[in-house]
Amino acid sequence: MSQRLTPEDLGRPDLKVAGFQLWVHGREFPEAEDHGDANWLRVTAHCGESGASVWAQGAILMVTDIARFGGQCAAMVRGSSSSAALDPLEPELRVSLETSDRLGHVRAQVEITPDHLSQSHRIGFEVDQSSLPDIIKQCSAIVQEYPIRSRTPFS
Repeated sequence: MSQRLTPEDLGRPDLKVAGFQLWVHGREFPEAEDHGDANWLRVTAHCGESGASVWAQGAILMVTDIARFGGQCAAMVRGSSSSAALDPLEPELRVSLETSDRLGHVRAQVEITPDHLSQSHRIGFEVDQSSLPDIIKQCSAIVQEYPIRSRTPFS
């Protein structure tokens, strides 16, 4: 990044999980219709806690990743799963949630880097299970704004 951004510079994030924020700027290939190109999103991701502030940006995840993460969070709310992961193909970002006890505590682990060849950053947070419905709503809003195109990867 040429200048140091702050979360305030970007406005309200499209997805927020504790100290992790994600802003979606649009599709990487707005005219594409095939699964391989049409679903990539241009994003800015930030994670910060206790003096750490790490940013990543670019076409580093797909709308299908967001949809899958929202669905996995919904399964956590239903009690049919104890974990969820935003786990795109690109190595710059990974967010995982895992139930840590029977009291509704969830452990969030964010792995984020602007340069996966020379850096790695892992930041952990405690999240209350009551925040999962908001995460699901945020994922749904992103998918509604950028609907999945061509659900079959090889059509």
